[in-house]
Amino acid sequence: MSIWWSLQLRRDAASVPLARRLLSGAMETAGVAEDISHELCVALSEACSNAVRHGGDRSEVYRVTASIHGDVCRIEVTDSGPGFPAGGVVPRAEHTRELLLGGRGLSLIEALCDRVRFGNQPGSGGAVVTFDKILKWREDAALLRAC
Repeated sequence: MSIWWSLQLRRDAASVPLARRLLSGAMETAGVAEDISHELCVALSEACSNAVRHGGDRSEVYRVTASIHGDVCRIEVTDSGPGFPAGGVVPRAEHTRELLLGGRGLSLIEALCDRVRFGNQPGSGGAVVTFDKILKWREDAALLRAC
């Protein structure tokens, strides 16, 4: 069984917990194990926070798309900002001052997920962060019964 959903959210800090609660509710309803759900929600919060902070002036919204295909959840967060630097080098906070001010989000997403891709939207620019997580299911998982 496959499911997917997409959200368009305002680039406002209040949208981050909203996106997280929606994902958490979907994972709970589907029967995803709590530890996996928590890791996905933290990764989503980091990606959404980056979209809010760095999403640029061209748009006041960003998009979150999530899907479950079999045992894999894929989440993509897309904004309309300047995107990542050319050449595929993703900026990382390396100095203590930068780490105190933030800059750990992309590394945290990589640590929590099984596959992560950072890129830019073709043509229009804007960052695209895509991450996959292999799901574990509770015994009472709704999606397992539906298959």
